[in-house]
Amino acid sequence: MPCFFLQASAQSPTKVTGKVTDAKGEPLVGVNITLKGKTTGTSSDVNGTYSLTASDANAVLVFSYLGFNSQEITLSGRTQVDVILEASAKSLNEVVVTGYQTERKKDLTGSVAIANVGEMKKQVVANPIKALQGQVAGMLITGNGAPSSPTTVRIRGIGTLNNNDPLYIIDGVPTKAGMHELNSADIESIQVLKSAAAASIYGSRAANGVIIVTTKHGKNGVMQANVNAYTALSTYNRRIDMLDAQGYGRVLWQAYVNSGYDPNTNGLRYQFNWNVDPVSNQPVLNNVMVAEYLDNAHTLKSANTDWFKEISRVGVTQNYDAQVSNGTPNGNYLLSLGYFDNQGIVKTTNFNRISARLNSDYKMFGGGLTVGQNLSLTKTREVGADIINSAIQALPIIPVRTVDGMGWGGPVDGMNDRQNPVRVLNDNQQNNYDYLRVFGNFFAEAKLTKGLMLRSNVGIDYGDYTSRNWQKKYQSGYLVNNVNKVINTQTHNVKLTWTNTVNYDLVQNNHRLNAVAGTEFYSDKTTSFMASREGFVLEDPDYMYLDAGTGIKDNGGYGAKNTLFSYFAKANYSYLDRYLLSGTIRFDGSSRFGQNNKFGTFPAVSAGWRISEEPFFKKQTKIFDELKLRADWGKTGNQEINNNAIYNIYLSSYNITAYDINGAKSGVLPSGYYLSQNANPNLKWEATTMSNFGLDFSILNQKLYGTVEYYIKKTSDILLLPPYIGVLGEGGNTWVNGASMQNNGFELSLGHRSKIGRDWSIDVSGNFDAVRNKVTKLPSEVVNAYGGDGRGQNILGRTFGSFFGYVADGLYQTQQEVNSSAAQPGKGLGRIRYRDLNNDGVINDYDRTWIGNPLPKFTYGFNAAINYKNFDLSFLLQGLGSVDVRNEAKLFTDFWSATESSSNKGARLLNAWSPLNTGSTIPAASLTDDNFESRPSTYFIENGAYLKLRNLQIGYTFGASLLSKIKVKALRVYAGGDNLAILYKSKSFTGLDPETPAFGYPNPLVVTAGLNLKF
Repeated sequence: MPCFFLQASAQSPTKVTGKVTDAKGEPLVGVNITLKGKTTGTSSDVNGTYSLTASDANAVLVFSYLGFNSQEITLSGRTQVDVILEASAKSLNEVVVTGYQTERKKDLTGSVAIANVGEMKKQVVANPIKALQGQVAGMLITGNGAPSSPTTVRIRGIGTLNNNDPLYIIDGVPTKAGMHELNSADIESIQVLKSAAAASIYGSRAANGVIIVTTKHGKNGVMQANVNAYTALSTYNRRIDMLDAQGYGRVLWQAYVNSGYDPNTNGLRYQFNWNVDPVSNQPVLNNVMVAEYLDNAHTLKSANTDWFKEISRVGVTQNYDAQVSNGTPNGNYLLSLGYFDNQGIVKTTNFNRISARLNSDYKMFGGGLTVGQNLSLTKTREVGADIINSAIQALPIIPVRTVDGMGWGGPVDGMNDRQNPVRVLNDNQQNNYDYLRVFGNFFAEAKLTKGLMLRSNVGIDYGDYTSRNWQKKYQSGYLVNNVNKVINTQTHNVKLTWTNTVNYDLVQNNHRLNAVAGTEFYSDKTTSFMASREGFVLEDPDYMYLDAGTGIKDNGGYGAKNTLFSYFAKANYSYLDRYLLSGTIRFDGSSRFGQNNKFGTFPAVSAGWRISEEPFFKKQTKIFDELKLRADWGKTGNQEINNNAIYNIYLSSYNITAYDINGAKSGVLPSGYYLSQNANPNLKWEATTMSNFGLDFSILNQKLYGTVEYYIKKTSDILLLPPYIGVLGEGGNTWVNGASMQNNGFELSLGHRSKIGRDWSIDVSGNFDAVRNKVTKLPSEVVNAYGGDGRGQNILGRTFGSFFGYVADGLYQTQQEVNSSAAQPGKGLGRIRYRDLNNDGVINDYDRTWIGNPLPKFTYGFNAAINYKNFDLSFLLQGLGSVDVRNEAKLFTDFWSATESSSNKGARLLNAWSPLNTGSTIPAASLTDDNFESRPSTYFIENGAYLKLRNLQIGYTFGASLLSKIKVKALRVYAGGDNLAILYKSKSFTGLDPETPAFGYPNPLVVTAGLNLKF
């Protein structure tokens, strides 16, 4: 029941004042207080107080606040009304979206996680989903630091050999497109449907989980205007320490003398003063000398270039959001505008987004009909660059520019052909893409009778991609391109969704029934066109269009379309708010399958028991607000294959089909066609079944709350395209069903809220999950395509993606060790020794084994929010347990010749093994990789466990007395940062960031300052 206090007053009931607090006595800021049936209203200030004028002494005040239950209070002549609002943001009565309908949280029987949207918005990322790292148990999110925040999401592990991305539902419209086009400020809530029973209502697209996003709407009774703005600076958290010009010379000399060659014959413009120590009989380097000029024309002066420094800058991010909203009993609207610009830490890279949103709905015929739309328009622009590997390999003695400052530095004879990274960035800076996206829905909702509602929803997702890519002329050392080129690309994608549903709600005595049934049509059509031309006199943006070129033309294009048609139904039943039952069925038909198996059926059933509502339990203890046991089983599908997978495909190829069919023996031979793919009319749906068992609890008025879950997820009939041997001839490609996979997982989520004294409050939450994966079945033709040796060792029974290779057993330290070890071509002092696993005295491919598991043993996150008076502090920790990662950087930091010997290397090689440095674990520098040390082995497999401080923010909310003078409702300023520190990483990891062990765009350290303003 609502809890409130009334105090009488002798004054006229024209002015009403009061204070709004929560159950803990804390003032609530920004509560909407309106007069029922009117648009007049106000909101509470930072102290929770309010005042408004009522024309009627018996007027009804409506108190509404996001995350709390609304209350209606009749004045009855009173002029002061103090109200205590009951929290619902994390309460049992919270309403969550679960697919074509909403449910009370206490009625849920499937596995549904509610993301903390407020914490998500504190991070400086273009993609709001990336900001959920560490916040949802069972959802692993990875990504690099590129300006557009590319993100990979895995819900409850890897479930297929195909696309493992989840399905996103934004205001009822499905998509798998990039979430970096969605403005975080527009998001109201995010729910993650993890179990098959929760997600099966979406059938064939729900096998990898479903993420439901609901955007904001205007609130009834009061006009609001919000402005949010922040600026952030970003820089490298860490970077690979590469050799400078002197260091490169030292290791070059060492590699030559280790290999028995004269280092002064290197051809890389290095000369050395060295001798052999008569006492130790070991070579000694006295001095490294570099020629003043690298070329005979003296245009390239030798340098000591730090290529990482040359391609880097301090990144700057700007974000501005403005929202205006209003609402009446007959409708509401919300208009938002957003601007996001991230100039990345790699020069010339950037991502820019301009967004606009209009959400509105209008009630007609006394509320019997509601029409509305949720519509967003975004324009994104991005310039990317995959340049880190080039910066690693570019030689430090090469200058950025020629001596006149006009030309580009580059390699000379004797050096490798690696490009000047600065030139690549400079010439690529205009090669952006522009993407215009219209996304949203139009709907009409009619109340037919009490509890019966009909809804029709049309969703649109239109994308227009355009790019004009230049390939400019250049000379960089001996690397020359004399022909410039323009490539124009246009891609149009139209996705339409038409959904019709009928919802029925019944609440009678102790019974509660909610049911939905409907149909859905989905269409996805893509067309793309490419044209290019060479030979442009001017390299100017106003000139380099196709018509201005004089050289070779080229063009290409493609089109694709697929459709789905579905029937679905779901019913939720509750008795005594104690016994819960839910059932779902979906019948999907896809154009990607042939007539034999066009439709798939996806059922689900779940049940729950709210033990805390049992009289016998209440007699035993009163500490539980909620104790619910639930179980569910469901089946979902997957159709992520090529649109043409079921067809015979014939392609033209002049090289293999040209034939002199007329016997003319002269002229151009006519081209024929060859069979590229054989049809498989029996291809059918890939299916995932999941059993889920959960326990939800809340203790002592929700001071402690949490969820424990265990699940078994099995995928069968996985769709795949097996490789084939050449003797099969034409048409060897054929899509088949046949693989199976299983995931077992455990998840734990805990939270705690409390108040300490009058001024302190704390809200903390944490999550932990562990998942185990294994491949349980593979067709014989592909059993060795995912690792193994073809002699019995294969991926079956192991985690998908497991590493296979040799076991590195340290370095050879003495000649005796070399002589007594197994036969190994290229073995020698300072070289890696590989373990003879089968003890046959020879190191060969029979000694390979499984050397690493890419799946973390567990993942975890911890979020804390601490408030003291007007100050607030929050931080987010996120981490992974033990996980095997392949540190690709070691190919360049630990070896002179594992890839090739003339590019730059890591500074770790200064400590490589030598007769005078036998304690090193880094192999001796060598001109050639005679020992084949680039082979997959445990030398590159390291423990990628980590704990990161993902985000920290401190803020201050100004008091009402100051704000009233400037007519501002609320003002908060804050400062913080992202990726502030790696608090822990495994000692075995020798790289920089275990989250990105290869050469991806680094995750930068970000420092932010901003404000939230409400009028």
